[in-house]
Amino acid sequence: MPKIQMIDVKGNPVEEVELNEGIFDVEVNQHAVYLVVKNILANKRQGTHSAKTRAEVRGGGKKPWRQKGTGRARQGSIRSPQWKGGGIVFAKKPRDYSYTTPKKVRRLALKSVLTSKLQNDEIILLDKYEMQESKTKEFAKILKDVKASSKALVVINDNDSDIYRYARNIKGVKVLRATDINVYDLLKYDSLVISKDALNVVEEVFN
Repeated sequence: MPKIQMIDVKGNPVEEVELNEGIFDVEVNQHAVYLVVKNILANKRQGTHSAKTRAEVRGGGKKPWRQKGTGRARQGSIRSPQWKGGGIVFAKKPRDYSYTTPKKVRRLALKSVLTSKLQNDEIILLDKYEMQESKTKEFAKILKDVKASSKALVVINDNDSDIYRYARNIKGVKVLRATDINVYDLLKYDSLVISKDALNVVEEVFN
């Protein structure tokens, strides 16, 4: 059974907590992680690119010169692809890049990343987000006291929704609800800061 030391906001040890081995002690599947990250990035693409074909470029209705006798190559339109200002061959058009990865693969990838985070000591488990002042400066001090990386992913539950206001202006910090954690953000940020309540939600939802 994997274990982690839970600390308070001052960085002092509180107790050792046993983690769900079905989430934090699985065989890391790098291919599943790759598939899910590729899927997430594809779904982020806007797909609004658009270029004009020769049929859509303005002008070029008249044949530039006669077919024979000029010594030049035959041309039918100054808007052919080989001309400056001409249309694009196989022009890109708006399209939807999104697709869905199987649920089992997404779950496996998430568990693989969480297991890897635990093995690399990149998870910081707090007993609770206890703040004396409701200020960004105070929360930044908490992250410093618990030795979080400059790139930290803070995971909260619904009862800690105010933390979003305190942390959103801190450079390199992102706040997510426990139900919204994903492979891409877990990989992007070096430290995972999570409260005990949020951990319970993760273990309940993703087990």
